[in-house]
Amino acid sequence: QVQLVESGGGLVQAGGSLRLSCATSGRTFSSYTMGCMGWFRQAPGKEREFVAVISRSGVDTFYADSVKGRFTVSRDNAKDMMYLQMDALKPEDTAVYYCAVRLYGMSYKPREYDYWGQGTQVTVSS
Repeated sequence: QVQLVESGGGLVQAGGSLRLSCATSGRTFSSYTMGCMGWFRQAPGKEREFVAVISRSGVDTFYADSVKGRFTVSRDNAKDMMYLQMDALKPEDTAVYYCAVRLYGMSYKPREYDYWGQGTQVTVSS
């Protein structure tokens, strides 16, 4: 099994930056090299939506159009950590952010991910 814990959320003004962290653990996650790790977010009254994904190898990344050029996903395999660097934040980015693990393949669909963290709140004021 895989466990995930997000941190780094908070309150920032529009145009500011935050870096979210996701600590992972579990033998299953470490064993599957063909899977990926993703970031998702859910705003009040909205469905959970894809933000970014990175392959287990760390070579391949993909971003939602709404965050492309502003957000950067990365990972540190030595520390079993994944990060989401968020720059030029907008009020529209306000949401609860979740990290997730998919054991096989790449995907931007929430229902295709196998494990989820508890979420961390990001609030961007204008």
